[in-house]
Amino acid sequence: MAANKSFTIVEYFGGDDGYRCGYCKNEKGNFSHGMWSHTMTVQDYQDLIDRGWRRSGKYVYKPIMNKTCCPQYTIRCHALKFQPSKSHKKSLKKMNKFISNGELPTGQDDAEPMDSVCEEARPQEPSKVCHAEVKCAAITDIQKEVAECPTVTEVQKEAADAAPTGPETTKKDLMSAPDGRTTATSTKAVMGADPSRPPCRKAKELRKERRLQKEQMRQKADGVSSIVSSTPPTPTHASQPKTLEDFIDESLPDKSSHCLEVRLVRANPPSPQFKASFDASYQVYKLYQMAIHKDPPDKPSESQFRRFLCDSPLEAEYSPDGPEVGYGSFHQQYWLDGRLVAVGVIDILPTCVSSVYLYYHPDSASLSLGSYSALREIAFTRQLQKQSPKLCFYYLGFYIHSCPKMRYKGQYRPSDLLCPETYAWVAIERCILQLENSRYARFNQDPDAGDARALKDVGRAMVLYRRAVMPYAAYSRKRKGSSDETEVQQFAGLLGQDCAERILLYRA
Repeated sequence: MAANKSFTIVEYFGGDDGYRCGYCKNEKGNFSHGMWSHTMTVQDYQDLIDRGWRRSGKYVYKPIMNKTCCPQYTIRCHALKFQPSKSHKKSLKKMNKFISNGELPTGQDDAEPMDSVCEEARPQEPSKVCHAEVKCAAITDIQKEVAECPTVTEVQKEAADAAPTGPETTKKDLMSAPDGRTTATSTKAVMGADPSRPPCRKAKELRKERRLQKEQMRQKADGVSSIVSSTPPTPTHASQPKTLEDFIDESLPDKSSHCLEVRLVRANPPSPQFKASFDASYQVYKLYQMAIHKDPPDKPSESQFRRFLCDSPLEAEYSPDGPEVGYGSFHQQYWLDGRLVAVGVIDILPTCVSSVYLYYHPDSASLSLGSYSALREIAFTRQLQKQSPKLCFYYLGFYIHSCPKMRYKGQYRPSDLLCPETYAWVAIERCILQLENSRYARFNQDPDAGDARALKDVGRAMVLYRRAVMPYAAYSRKRKGSSDETEVQQFAGLLGQDCAERILLYRA
C-alpha cells in the first residue's frame, strides 16, 4: 500500500490471568489476549480488527469471548446506507440551535445513554509491557534493517523445504455477511417504508389539501369561478428525507451566536497542528476523566494521556487510490469559539474509519457531544469514501449487549456484529435475538462454516530473531529444544494464517 516497505512487529502476551471488568466491575472476570505493537501497518490492523482485535495506545487486545464476563463484539456501521434516527436528528438539531442562537439545553439528553460514544473499559496491560516499552526504541530501529532483509515471500520460499506447507488458505470476503439477507434486512430497518407503497405525506400537507378541496367545492356550489377551482390540485409529494449531511450543513444565520470548527490533525507522526494543540487537548482530557469517570487529579497524567490516546503503532501511509489525508491515527478536534471542547480519536484504515475514543469538556456535556461526534465521524467516512471507494464502514469499537448502557451502539444502523467463531459479519437484528438468551453466541447459523483464514501451518508464521526475519520453522531449527511452540501456535491461531505470515513476532 505504501511506497516504502514496512512490517508489523509485535510481542505477544497470553490471556490466562483475569482482571477487573470495567463494565460489570467483576474483579477477575475480564479475560483477553494481548500484544504490544512496536509498529503496525494499517492493512495488518484492518485484518486484526476484522478478527476481533482492538488497540488501546500501542497495546492490542482480543477479548476471550467464551470466557470473559462481558463478551465484546466488534461492531461496524454501513456508513453509506446510514440514515439518522429520530434521536440522532435531535442531537444534530440541538447543536445547530446552540450555534445559531445560543440556546443551550439544561441537563444531559436522555437520547444519549453514554457520556462518550466511544467509551471503552480499558484493558489491563500486563507488567511485561513496561519491559517492552524500554525495548521499543531499539526494536523500532531494527525496522530499518528489516526493510533491507529479503522479503517475507522470499524467506517463505526458502523455508518451503524445511517445513511441510498446508493447503492454501481459502480467500473469503469477510466484509460480507454469510448470506444475502444482511443488506436487505438492514436497509429495510433504515428506510422503514415499503417502496411499493406511495410515499408517506406529512399531516400538514394533507390538511392543506383538504382545505383547498373544501374551498373548491364551496365555490362550485356558490357558482363562483376562479383560477384555483378550474385547475385540479397537483398532488404534493413528500420531499426526500434529509441526509445526515443536510442536518450537519444546515444553513445558519449570518450572525450566529457561536462558531464550531472541526479540525483533523495527525497524531502519528504528530503534525505541527497536533503539537501546537497538545496541551489544550490534554487539559480537556484531564477534566473529562475527573468529572465523568471520577479519576483523582493525579491519575490522568500527561504521560498516561500520551500513552493511551496519542501513541499509536500505526504508521502514516499514503496510496494513490486512498484518501488525501492518508491512513493512520488522527485526532478530530471540535473547536467552539476558538476553544477546544471535544476530541475524537480515530484510525483511518483501508476499509473503515475506526473510532478509538471520545472525550469532551464537562461544561459542554449538555450538547450530546458523544452522539454528535459519532454522526460527524460517519459523515467523515462518507466523505473519505468518495476518494477511496473501499473505505465505506464506520467501526464503533465493541458492542456489549450484557451491559445495557453500551447497547446504544446498535442504534447506528444498518450495522453488523462479527461472529466470534467464523469472523463473518451478521446483521445486528439477527444477533440481538441470540444475545437476549445468552451472553456469548455464535452468530453464523451455518454449522459447517468455519474460520476461512484459520491457521494451517505454524511453521510459516514469521518471527524476528536476532535482527533477522525468518519463518518459525527456521527459527525452531536455530533454537533447538525451544519451548515456545505452544505460545507461538496460540498467537498465530489468533491472527489467522494470512496475518501470521506477515506480522513479525519478536523473539528475544
